[in-house]
Amino acid sequence: MRQILTRSNRPQLGALIYFAAAFAICTHFTFAAVQGDYGLFRRVVIVAEADVLTRDLTRLKTEIAAMENLTHRLSDDYLDLDLLDQQARSVLGLLRADEIVIR
Repeated sequence: MRQILTRSNRPQLGALIYFAAAFAICTHFTFAAVQGDYGLFRRVVIVAEADVLTRDLTRLKTEIAAMENLTHRLSDDYLDLDLLDQQARSVLGLLRADEIVIR
């Protein structure tokens, strides 16, 4: 016996297109949420960069504080003679008369 396919037995073409389009849209948004410009992977990269920049900022603030300390110690208001002597030796290569240089 031959089975007759009626309209109610076969899948509707409109429903198939609807589900295919819904699946494609869901796939697109899922991909964008994971790997897009504002996705999860990009967020991990941004957090890692923020950590590196925070460490650099802390290091630079420490260097600035050290430089400000040296600048203050060599200023006209407060003169550190030991620091002045050290700078004259390292920058200008000066020596005292009673010192001997060994190379």
